[in-house]
Amino acid sequence: MNASKALSLEFFPPRDAAAQEKLSVAARRLSALNPAYVSVTFGAGGSTREGTAEAVRLMQGLGFDTAPHLSCVGSTRSVLADILDAYRNTGVRRVVALRGDPPSGMGIDSGDLHYAVDLVRFIREYSGDWFHIEVAAYPEVHPQAKSAQSDLDHFVSKVNAGANAAITQYFFNADAYFDFVDRAQAKGVNVPIVPGIMPITNQVQLLRFSDMCGAEVPRWIRQRLADYQGDLASIKAFGKDVITHMCQRLLDGGVPGLHFYTLNTAEATLAIAHDLKLG
Repeated sequence: MNASKALSLEFFPPRDAAAQEKLSVAARRLSALNPAYVSVTFGAGGSTREGTAEAVRLMQGLGFDTAPHLSCVGSTRSVLADILDAYRNTGVRRVVALRGDPPSGMGIDSGDLHYAVDLVRFIREYSGDWFHIEVAAYPEVHPQAKSAQSDLDHFVSKVNAGANAAITQYFFNADAYFDFVDRAQAKGVNVPIVPGIMPITNQVQLLRFSDMCGAEVPRWIRQRLADYQGDLASIKAFGKDVITHMCQRLLDGGVPGLHFYTLNTAEATLAIAHDLKLG
């Protein structure tokens, strides 16, 4: 495995000029890691659709192979086709296909496509093999799944529909990742399943994100974070050690790469990558 190509990075669309400058600075610093690609997130119900496209253009201008997130809830086939055409016309060759969160006041049955598997199938039918399609995977089970088995079956269906690879929800328990991969491979999945990595830099932010997305923060980590009583320097140092140790275990276990959720900052990801000798 070429370590310099084992990394990928996620950014989110900036909301104003100051945030755009922050994103640009962070992306330029992170370019030193020579990531295989970067992804740009997509807001609920298209709330950042234009912001996503602008951020994609920014990333392309910086020389990154860029994969926009694309969600289907609340969208029509026509709208999705227009988005795919626009990305294809700008040279985008990767997309991250997601169900997405329904717009406020709408259910997941709004729009023409209701699940990520429907979106993967539509992209393949509409665009053939033009796009390399990444999908999401949930080692600790999607928070809305009926069971671990049904969640795995749904993941397998996305791969069978044409997904090329997967990025996991972040986690802090490597065993959950390895167990998920083993179970997926037993179902015939042979595409790369790349672990998503969330640096620990802010206790309040981390716990809020984790409660929303169903990622388990182990009790010992919660207790250690509480001990620091908001001391950000100590939290960042502790977080770097915890995540670096987990990433090393993942790399030793043969993962196909690491996908960092950067939160539009560079410092934490650079520090972890440095300790892992990945850049």
